[in-house]
Amino acid sequence: MIPLLPPAPRNPAAAPPRRRPGSVRRTSSMLMHWPGGFATTLHLEGRARDLLTPPEVAEQPTVLAQSELRAEVALDRTINEIEVHPPHPEIKQLIGSRGGGGFRGSLDQVLPGEREAGTPLYLLLDDVAGSTLIAGFAWSRTGMDWTERTRLAGIDPGDANRFRANMENICSGFRTGSSALSMEARSGHNTAAVPPLGDVTDPWSWHELIPHPEVAMQRARRIDVWRDGDQIGIDAMFRDSCWTPDGTEVAVHEYRLDATVDAESLLVTSVAAEPRVLPYPECPGAAPNVVRMVGVPVGELRKEVLARLRSTDCCTHLNDALRSLAEVPVLVAALP
Repeated sequence: MIPLLPPAPRNPAAAPPRRRPGSVRRTSSMLMHWPGGFATTLHLEGRARDLLTPPEVAEQPTVLAQSELRAEVALDRTINEIEVHPPHPEIKQLIGSRGGGGFRGSLDQVLPGEREAGTPLYLLLDDVAGSTLIAGFAWSRTGMDWTERTRLAGIDPGDANRFRANMENICSGFRTGSSALSMEARSGHNTAAVPPLGDVTDPWSWHELIPHPEVAMQRARRIDVWRDGDQIGIDAMFRDSCWTPDGTEVAVHEYRLDATVDAESLLVTSVAAEPRVLPYPECPGAAPNVVRMVGVPVGELRKEVLARLRSTDCCTHLNDALRSLAEVPVLVAALP
């Protein structure tokens, strides 16, 4: 274990920021659950919305765009069924694709232009890969022993051990010597109880969330953009959470991003990442590296993040949060 590290962060945001006058807010959520119980088909239910808050806050905000996604995914992450709203005629071509790294390539083939358009639908579809990977964490909060979980899922415990070994140096949290690679790490993820995503005093602060069953995982995002002189301000958050048997929502990953973009060139002029909740003490080591994105066209972050933040320099969840900022130009275009 790497010595002299502070504990893993447990400081979730107490509340979302108030909607700014003259801003656009994109929110998204992906609920992951298993109606048939453990080791059965995973169901994904996603929602995303773009909301314009006018310069006069007293005026009614405007919903600019919204999308919904429903999918059924097999144990090997193969998509068995998928539908979206508003309907898309090509979406059924994704059936049979696997929710891994190659899934995003399938998206570009089946829905050409959707990524460049930066639509709420693309954000939901892009989250299929990450959601199918992390969903099973929800079962670790139920008290079921990890060896029993692997047995019921038809996985040899030895395979689980090899999987963890193969993770070595894939990210900052799993770098050589990390506590994440120890035997105790199977059930030792740091988590923190979190408040609701939305502002309880503002019904427009977040889109309507899908009610969750007892065992479920949720990935949520928020991106706020506004004009500030010759700069575009960005305040974003990313959270992976689940529920404990007593109904408490706990986060295992939460980041806040604070960034600025030149309003004319759309080049990133500043960016900072604040780790709020992460599973291991080594995980926050990636956060300072986000400054490598300064000078990059914000619309190219989906590509540049993966090129510039790799191996132990990155956190896969931080990369996910940064990549979604590639859609900022679409939100900027809707500003007053």
